[in-house]
Amino acid sequence: MQLEQRSHTPIYLAIIAPIAAIVAALILCIPLVSWTGVPALQSYGVMLKGALGSGFAISETLSRATPLIFTGLGVAIAFRARFWNIGAEGQFYAGAIAATLFGTGLLPLPSFLLLPLIFVAGFLFGGVLLLLPAILKTRIQVDEVVTTLLFNFIVLLVVSYLVEGPLKDPSALGWPQATPVIAQATLPRLVGRTHWGLIIALVCAILVWLMNSRMVLGYRMRAIGANQTAALFAGIPIQRVILYTALLSGGLAGMGGVSEVAGLKGYLSLDLSPGFGYTGIIVAMLAQLNAIGVVFSALFIAAIYVGADAMSRSANLPSYLADVIVSTSLLCMLVSILLTRYRLRWK
Repeated sequence: MQLEQRSHTPIYLAIIAPIAAIVAALILCIPLVSWTGVPALQSYGVMLKGALGSGFAISETLSRATPLIFTGLGVAIAFRARFWNIGAEGQFYAGAIAATLFGTGLLPLPSFLLLPLIFVAGFLFGGVLLLLPAILKTRIQVDEVVTTLLFNFIVLLVVSYLVEGPLKDPSALGWPQATPVIAQATLPRLVGRTHWGLIIALVCAILVWLMNSRMVLGYRMRAIGANQTAALFAGIPIQRVILYTALLSGGLAGMGGVSEVAGLKGYLSLDLSPGFGYTGIIVAMLAQLNAIGVVFSALFIAAIYVGADAMSRSANLPSYLADVIVSTSLLCMLVSILLTRYRLRWK
């Protein structure tokens, strides 16, 4: 048996592959779920009901998916150009810092001016944070995997300093959190805990899809990701495109931090993110770096986590099963991507 590269990938195969990967992951996790003492189908039913079984559950799933869409889009843009951004977590917190600095009364503006301002500030904070590793990569060939990963820890230390020092809320009874954002910097709610950050995330997904499919910059990103030598030979300014890619990637992740502070949490703290930046990598890979696919991928992962929390409460099952299911889904997706690009031939 050997792998033979396909000349082209059929459309039906590209559509079926991610669905098959998710189904395969759920099937592979059945023994582990059954090992906990609860039948797998019953556990999955409780998980589905906990994620989608009521208006409150749907609201929870949508609110959990919102930051994942932002970080997933940021990672997908960078990975398309083979710029390995592992620092979406730090960029997420950079955006949250921007929302706190400008959304706690620094500028006395009405909501229709202040909300766009803090999103632009979050975009710039996250984008500039990723520009530094991009400059190191383009100028002196420093591996961006290392620099972006280390920046996560640096930003978390900065956040720790801010919530314990200059931005600390004096009314928090000693709890390490920043001063809450004012009402003018709070995103309106749609339903339940779902806020307007979801709409902004969906608009960003459409804009990224249009950029990738209709704009020159998107074509240049794909060209660099496909073959950097050929892109250089074709006259594409690789260094400049990588810098643009870094600005967009980090900026989108930073907007995720703004949406979480302004739309849900209300203040900056060290536990603002349960790993949205790292999970964004899984979201992007499950979506095969497609901007529209990122939305569905984020909804799937959010449903898994929200459903697992409900399953843990009602069936007394460990919530870490969500991590196992998500990780297995990623592995199955990688296999499905391989099989969409190659076919098995029996010798």
